[in-house]
Amino acid sequence: MSIDVGIVGAGYVGVPLAQVFAAAGKSVVLFDVNQDVVDSLNRGESHIEDVPSEVLGPLVKNGLRATADFDELADADAILVAVPTPLSKQREPDLSYVERAATDISKRLRAGQLVVLESTTYPGTTREKVLPILEHSGLKVGADFNLAFSPERVDPGREDWTTQNVPKVVGGITPACTERAAALYASALETVHPVSSPEAAELAKLLENIFRSVNIALVNELAQLCDRMDLDVWEIVDAAATKPFGFMRFEPGPGLGGHCIPLDPYYLSWKAREFDFSTRFIELAGEVNNNMPYFCRSLISQALNHGAEKSLKGSRVLLLGVAYKADIGDMREAPALKLIELLRTAGAELSYHDPHVPALPELGLSSVALDPAAYDAVVIVTAHSDIDYEKLVEDAQLVVDLRNATKLGGRVNGKVWKL
Repeated sequence: MSIDVGIVGAGYVGVPLAQVFAAAGKSVVLFDVNQDVVDSLNRGESHIEDVPSEVLGPLVKNGLRATADFDELADADAILVAVPTPLSKQREPDLSYVERAATDISKRLRAGQLVVLESTTYPGTTREKVLPILEHSGLKVGADFNLAFSPERVDPGREDWTTQNVPKVVGGITPACTERAAALYASALETVHPVSSPEAAELAKLLENIFRSVNIALVNELAQLCDRMDLDVWEIVDAAATKPFGFMRFEPGPGLGGHCIPLDPYYLSWKAREFDFSTRFIELAGEVNNNMPYFCRSLISQALNHGAEKSLKGSRVLLLGVAYKADIGDMREAPALKLIELLRTAGAELSYHDPHVPALPELGLSSVALDPAAYDAVVIVTAHSDIDYEKLVEDAQLVVDLRNATKLGGRVNGKVWKL
């Protein structure tokens, strides 16, 4: 049976992709190695918050399906690869998932197929890594099959910008490859932006996330300076943001989270060394952002010491919100994980409350009821919108606000310590 689109990876990128193509009337098959994920998807049950089950269910009834059998993708006209691209402990790109997917495709590649890599990576990956693996099949790019790179631009939890309406950047190995990939995405997405090569598309995605990383590092550094100068960094950011041109608002926080911004800049740093080039802005931004959990640990200790005359060791501390961003349950690279490690090492008795993250089994923790008065300090790590922060401040003994959730009221309340 012919399949319009096969998608490798049923995660934060693959499932929304499947949704938009299926909603556009395409026949779609999702591949994933996790049989439990496959089974739940085939029941119409989604594990991805951006595609709720009530949206997925009708699409499954109309033919969208998942599989753990890679052979089923052999019949797909187009195969989109959306697998993880993590970093090693040495901050070097780990392309093992991409290479494994390319190898599996190569064994089944047939003339006329389109392959698109969506996983974020360094410039040159599509041409230097994926293409040779696919051509090992004996087929030639441009003549027998098409290959392109089109970076995912998913921002979990957003409802205004989705997979369907965020412009899709596409760069193919040949002009015909670009045209074929652009046509596929244009059949389901609102806007497609072709570029001259996969390298241009790969670097464009990195630039997007490096831009955010560097600017977040700037305000994180400013927050540390403001602490020494006894100034409120949030007041200063608010004031600067009143300028209607030449300024873009970024906010400090306890560290970077999500799969993209904490990791992607290092792909380019690693690749740049091949060209004897040092990406100093990227490295410096990484240093500043990676230091923020340590700075916030010190701020919590200072708040307990001066605000309650207590030591961090032995104090009962409640972390409020542990997901990497507000109103979702995504824990990928969440700064709360490092903060938990640091506070435990310092001897704090740690608990957390997060309505979106019921448990952290790898840390032996589960979300507890929100009872601010029962703790020596409540630390706002992620500012979920369903929390009454005014009441929280009223009930708590001490609040450390790392997200400006307490707003102006927190500035004038003596038991609120702010980043």
